[in-house]
Amino acid sequence: MKQYFLSDQGKVRQHNEDAGGVFKNQIGQTLSLVADGMGGHQAGDVASQMVKDYFEQAWKQTDAITTPDAAEAWLNKHILQANQNVYDYAEQHPECKGMGTTVIAVIYTDEHVSIAHIGDSRCYRYHNNQLTQITDDHSLVNELVRSGQISREDAEHHPRKNVLMKALGTNPTIDPDVFSSPWQKGDRLMICSDGLTNKIADDELANFLANEQSLRQIAEEMVQQANDRGGEDNITLVLTEFSDIEAGDASC
Repeated sequence: MKQYFLSDQGKVRQHNEDAGGVFKNQIGQTLSLVADGMGGHQAGDVASQMVKDYFEQAWKQTDAITTPDAAEAWLNKHILQANQNVYDYAEQHPECKGMGTTVIAVIYTDEHVSIAHIGDSRCYRYHNNQLTQITDDHSLVNELVRSGQISREDAEHHPRKNVLMKALGTNPTIDPDVFSSPWQKGDRLMICSDGLTNKIADDELANFLANEQSLRQIAEEMVQQANDRGGEDNITLVLTEFSDIEAGDASC
């Protein structure tokens, strides 16, 4: 398995409220994570970094996980605890009141990926020359699309596109999406913040992921394109390829 992590501040924001990474447990299994923080006065930084640090430490202490049920149980337990941690911190620190973050975390085995997701950061699978978004945005515009009130085309330019229906840390309880999906040799998986997907359409993402370049080159070119188109938001992604070659993560 090959992986690459990249986070970029973008061209407009004064600081990076995204966090993420690629982490190993006690037997070398991988967990990848992207968190897109929100909240004024840099509180978004606090929320996303808290979630990143919590998952990294929890995963390092975890032994082998071999089944989808075990992976989903682990993810559900720890996303609920991360939510409690962020909520409690905000309650105790008035300057962070209302802060929160999206989160998408993925556990990888040889036959499946297990995903925990809340917010509008996304997971895509590239399989047999086809790109599929395998998470469902917890956003106002996505609810409007699903209820038939607006079209997907309208959603791309809706004035309330960034309004979330769910986020981690803003309420004492949450209901994350937790599920598993098969994957096969040759597949590529991408998790990313909306700083990328707001600037690059799905068909363009598919073209990038079809490229035979290294994951690092693909990631850097996607981030460059998002920045060339304005770069108003932070941009964070993890690319993973199911292959026989083992490669460490990298960050920038």
